[in-house]
Amino acid sequence: MARQMVYGVNDKPPFLIMLLSGTQHVLTLFGATTLVPLIFGPAMGMTPLQIASLISSVYLGMGIATLIQTSRKLGSGLPIVQGSSFSFIPSVMTVIALYKAEGPEVIMQYMGGGLIAGGLILSFIGYSKIVGIIRKVITPVVIGPVIMAIGFSLAGTAIQGNAANYWPASLGVVILIFLFSLVLKNKYINIFAILLAIVIVYLACLGLSMNGVFSPEHPAYINLSRVAEASWLRDVKSVIVPWGMPKFSLMAIAALLAGFFATMIESIGDYHSVSYASGIDDPDSNTINRGIGAEGLCCALSGVLGSVGTTSYTENIGLIGLTGVASRVVVRTGAVILILMSFVGKLSALIATMPSPIIGGAYIALFGTIGAMGIQVLMRADMSSQRNILIVGFAFLMALGLPGWVEVNQSIFMNDAQGQVMHTIGGMVWAVLKTPMAVAGICAAICDSLIPGTDEERGINVRPRGI
Repeated sequence: MARQMVYGVNDKPPFLIMLLSGTQHVLTLFGATTLVPLIFGPAMGMTPLQIASLISSVYLGMGIATLIQTSRKLGSGLPIVQGSSFSFIPSVMTVIALYKAEGPEVIMQYMGGGLIAGGLILSFIGYSKIVGIIRKVITPVVIGPVIMAIGFSLAGTAIQGNAANYWPASLGVVILIFLFSLVLKNKYINIFAILLAIVIVYLACLGLSMNGVFSPEHPAYINLSRVAEASWLRDVKSVIVPWGMPKFSLMAIAALLAGFFATMIESIGDYHSVSYASGIDDPDSNTINRGIGAEGLCCALSGVLGSVGTTSYTENIGLIGLTGVASRVVVRTGAVILILMSFVGKLSALIATMPSPIIGGAYIALFGTIGAMGIQVLMRADMSSQRNILIVGFAFLMALGLPGWVEVNQSIFMNDAQGQVMHTIGGMVWAVLKTPMAVAGICAAICDSLIPGTDEERGINVRPRGI
């Protein structure tokens, strides 16, 4: 059962709460949203100045995308944040490998063209209501493993990639989140549990850094000199096509389509997950159609703005579950803050000083919450059924095990001797099968559609107990 909502989807909190809660969403998405361009930039051979420009473009693109997605006319209208997608990483790496010799600006032009073309295709699939037809085979037996894979497959990102860099800071964040969200019975402390935990540990690390306890090489060291060096305002002229006019290549478009496929499956699960977390009814076909249509539109817009692919953010769904604040206005406030961050260099530089162990601590709490929401979704299905147990177990196991094997056996899927067409198709298959949530969705959907089962057994039009 979703926790009692402090502010529902249509509620408008007081201004200060709205501002701080929106900031909390920004802090939650910051790590992953910034990490994606930090992965792409060095891989392309970008200079530090170019990487900074890419990060600013990403903030702007994700802020606008969130405003579109939370619109009840253009998007799903759900309180869901849009951020840079990890699902596009394999596809983008393929594009980088294809055009690296031509330099980072040319790579970004081809990526922009791929995002525009693929985004328009995804937008057509959504707004033409094709997704509503696909949704009929996406039951709780399918959605549950997808959400579980989204949360639990990110354990490595949370721990090895961030928290393990300095456990005292990351565990401090986790302990404070539990304290502020579950132990202390105060509405305002509960609302700002994540923000309070991050700020307290950040200030502690800042104090230790300024007093020489943490050296510049320490994972939790905070260097404010970068803030002083940063410019106040970004050049407005660099907002539209900052890397030059997009270029369209069949290879680049085909490679990115694998990312679009994975994000579509992920987002359908996210729409259900955020609905559960917000204490509202399941999203209907029109909501899902508009949501997917909006994601395609946002990706196409990202191609114009020199940004990266966007998708719904599961981290922020976990934030709603932890705080009980599901207000659409709060999420839109966070989107405006992101847009402002894209133009204010010093503000972006300040947030960029956040040490990875602090982000890792927040991720431990949030990713675990997301994974558990997948278990909550399965409450809609009859999990005493051997049919469902076998399907869910198979899909989840494949999601955890297959991507690792696929990643290290890339040559099986992409062999130069196969020819250009087969090489492209193989690359698309490789990108999809190395994505845990895509593997979970494909395996569960095939099994759930082919193996006989009643509507009640499959959880169709059934609400879980206690909701």
